[in-house]
Amino acid sequence: MGKTKQAQYKHKAELDTKLRLAAPTRDILEELAVMCAKEPSPQNTFQYAFCLSKSTQKSELRYAITILDGLLKDGYEHELDCMYGAATALYLLGEYDECRTRCENILRSKPENRLASELHLACIAAKEERDIENAKKVALGGAVAAAAVGVIGAVASAVLAKKH
Repeated sequence: MGKTKQAQYKHKAELDTKLRLAAPTRDILEELAVMCAKEPSPQNTFQYAFCLSKSTQKSELRYAITILDGLLKDGYEHELDCMYGAATALYLLGEYDECRTRCENILRSKPENRLASELHLACIAAKEERDIENAKKVALGGAVAAAAVGVIGAVASAVLAKKH
């Protein structure tokens, strides 16, 4: 494995650990949601959505993307943070192509953005891992199907041999 591949898998492992540790608690999410309701502002909404973007719940991740994309459309001043939060949620959802696209958009305007760069490398590695896993499943499924056809053929052959 080349150094680039090793770096991608290293960044992915580190990012996965960081995201696991950054998953918000129910208490934090409730506190931020209450703050948004009591004092609605783009900043409070952003804090809530950014926190949601690291959730372990798929529905919350999708909601975070919706909120962050809405803030972007409304011209929220911290565009790159919104884009990174949405990309993080997409990564956690396993939507690696869309996550990668968003990281590339960040990196076009801020090539030195370390977080986006790490997330981008992790996306590439995660997609490759998933593709390898899917290929293994297809190969295993093909082998099982071939074995089943062989067993059926042997049984049919034995049944026909008994009839004659």
